[in-house]
Amino acid sequence: MQNEGIQTFIASGALAARRHVKLLAGTVTDPPQVEYAGAGEYGIGITQYAVADGEQVAVKTWNCPGSFEVTASKAIAQAAAVYAAASGKVSDAALGTALGAAKEAGVADSIMEMILSPVLATTGGAVSVAYANSNMTGGTVEAVLNEIMVGLKTSQYAIQPLGAITLETGAPTAVFANGGADGFTQLTNKEVALRWNNHATPTKMAARFLIPPDLDPAADIVVHFLGAIVKAGGAEADSPTITCEAYFAALGAAMLADANCGGVSGEFLTAATNTWQEKTLAIALADIPAVASVLTLIFNPTDAELPADDFALAGVWLEVTRKHLTS
Repeated sequence: MQNEGIQTFIASGALAARRHVKLLAGTVTDPPQVEYAGAGEYGIGITQYAVADGEQVAVKTWNCPGSFEVTASKAIAQAAAVYAAASGKVSDAALGTALGAAKEAGVADSIMEMILSPVLATTGGAVSVAYANSNMTGGTVEAVLNEIMVGLKTSQYAIQPLGAITLETGAPTAVFANGGADGFTQLTNKEVALRWNNHATPTKMAARFLIPPDLDPAADIVVHFLGAIVKAGGAEADSPTITCEAYFAALGAAMLADANCGGVSGEFLTAATNTWQEKTLAIALADIPAVASVLTLIFNPTDAELPADDFALAGVWLEVTRKHLTS
């Protein structure tokens, strides 16, 4: 057993000088065989001279005192963290555990001096990760955690209505009748949508949404409407918006205490003939309770904006941002 110093191994394949090597998997020779360590791997040390396949090679193992001469795979700045690269070279690209720090700068294929510091990688940005299934694209712990948090706090988090859309009074909607009741209908034997007749005061409808506890109260709630103008005659003539009232029933608040914090959506354009359009409006963060709540939306195509055409609504939903829960 050797406790220190440069040790002798057998080369598995031709090895160049000043290259990072690892023990060959399954080796049974005495001394053991070594081969180049790959990118992100943590080997046993650095070759001291070049040898051919099967020859003995001296390796300065990591327990040796002093600094190490290594081969750079690319330009590396002085004091940069140094990681294993392909073919036994080193790089400043974070992959695997840091081998050490660059005592001097290096360029591609140059021999540079490295100070061993295997515990250098103590921050998320210096510890690398690799996923065989490619669920994450980040190369470091910091980058992967950022991907996870972006996913948790994404504004693409959608909330669907609680139950069916009703009339403003809470009564069930009727079946749409041309020239009569506003309500749900099947459009030409395909999509089912909420449809309003062309008249001055379209019926107000209501939808309720449970606001989840992980909602970030520091970000707006965005209300989305997916709708389309339905031609009643020849060319489309109307470009309606949707007027939306919004009320929160918040834990601990008095009933009927919340003021309307809704607004008016973007305009549905006649240029998008027979096309579903998505329009939004924002509920400002100042109006969003920081406690458990239910949001009621009361909405209709804005009065006096449907004199000629009908309007169909395929759906309404909320897009919110999550916050990170600490307990």
